[in-house]
Parts: sequence; structure tokens; C-alpha cells
Amino acid sequence: MAEYLNVKNVVNLLPERFDDSNKSTYGRILNIAGSNNYRGAAYLSSVSALKIGAGYVTLAAPDIIIPYISAMLPELTFMPLNTFVGAISNDNLINIDSYDVVSVGCGITTSDKTGEFIFNVLKNRDTNIKFVIDADAINILANRKYELSLKNSVITPHPKELSRLLGVDINEILDSREKYARIASQTFDCITVLKGHNSIITDGDKIYYNSTGNSALAKAGTGDVLTGIIAGLAAQGLELIDAAKLGVFIHGLSGEIASDDLTQYSVLASDVVEYIPLAINVILSED
Repeated sequence: MAEYLNVKNVVNLLPERFDDSNKSTYGRILNIAGSNNYRGAAYLSSVSALKIGAGYVTLAAPDIIIPYISAMLPELTFMPLNTFVGAISNDNLINIDSYDVVSVGCGITTSDKTGEFIFNVLKNRDTNIKFVIDADAINILANRKYELSLKNSVITPHPKELSRLLGVDINEILDSREKYARIASQTFDCITVLKGHNSIITDGDKIYYNSTGNSALAKAGTGDVLTGIIAGLAAQGLELIDAAKLGVFIHGLSGEIASDDLTQYSVLASDVVEYIPLAINVILSED
């Protein structure tokens, strides 16, 4: 039977904070994101990871966009990547061994050279490192029609992305969301977050429905924020299923609180980031 998430059943998932701690206590994230046309995706997926409590975030992005992101978010560190026509090229070599979590996909595009690089990162990754896989990284996997094991990963597709990934008509996905979310998790050995109204989180067995969120989140960039939130929670030590559950709940709650002030019409993805602390306070008040 599916379980609906609420404040009472997520409050105990919040990562503990310690007075005697440092940035490494709360995890190191490598965020592979961005392209010349989608600089905002790199920013939003990085800032939200910090805002949720991660200690250290490195943005691996095309070298041409890093000056813009560093001006917006000086708290980041950077891994400049070689670029081809504004996107990540396939001649990059990266070492992810020093990171607890790798998030990948926000705004990277699905160009052939980017796709080759990302596919190799996913295929050759250390499965002891947690991955959060979103957006174009999901589309890159779908384009290659390859059932790669994604053990120790969360994928965060919307219905159209899941349709591409599984090769199933989108109307079938929409008619049987639980079924196909489970199939995705079972096929790729991962946690699936199927985004939408009452987003579904599953490990291939148990099903959780999110109870937060509204139309304020139906806007470009909010998915990038969710990726950062889940990655940030996973970096702080949560199991991936718990990071996904709590992340989706906080993301939706942040949108609700923001829309109380700004209306559901006017909330931007960057506003959702700014309301994360208020959402956390709502959860802490139940403790």
C-alpha cells in the first residue's frame, strides 16, 4: 500500500547537525551541470544543495560559464570542463573519488559529445558513491537504449523523460504511474522519483506519494532545485530513499510557502531556493 508523506513521517529524516563539525561533516558534492544556454540550471542545482545543508559543492561545468556562476555563488568551488559548441565535450577526464555524492544532468544538453562523456561517467562510476541523475542525463541514457545498472542512484524523471527511458507511450505512464515508476527502479536498480502532482518515490517495492507542492512549481528550473536538494540531503548521510522522500517533501513545501507570499503565478525557481529555510522550520516545529 502506498504511503503519503507528511510532516509527521518526515520529521525524523532531517539530518542531524553538530556544534563540533566542519564542512566535510555534511558531505562533498560534485555537480556536473550546465551549458552555455542553460547556465541557470548549473546555478540552481548547486545553490539548493548548499541551502539544504551540504558542506561543500563543486560545480563541474563548461569553462565558458564558470565566471558567470562564480559571480552569482562565491560559495562554490569549480571544476572547469572542456567545451564543444557551448556544452561539455567528450575529451574531459574527471576524478570523483573524493566526493560523497555526484549529481548530474541539469542543463547539460544531449549533444553527442556531452552524451558520450556523461554515459562514460555513469558506466564507469564507483557504486559506493551516491548519484542523483536528472534531466538530460536521463535523456542521454534513453538515447542510448542501454539498460545500465544505476545501483546507489536516484533518478528524477518527469513523465516524458520516463517515457523515453522505458520506451513506453507517455499516456501509459500517466495512466499507471505507480507501475512504471516501479519498473524503472527494478530495471535500473535505483530509486525513482517520478515528478508531477503527488510525485511518486519508489525503490521498486514500496511506494510513497508526496503531499506537498502546487502549480507554483510548474516553472522552468524547479526540477534543478529538486536535484540539488536531494543531493544535499544524501551528502549529509541520508540513505537515498530517505533523501528522495524528504527532498521531494521539502521542495514542494518550499513552493507552497513561497506561493503564500508571491502567489502561485509569480514564484520563480530561485524563490523556491530562498524558501527552503522556512520549509525546514515547519518540519523542525514538529520535532
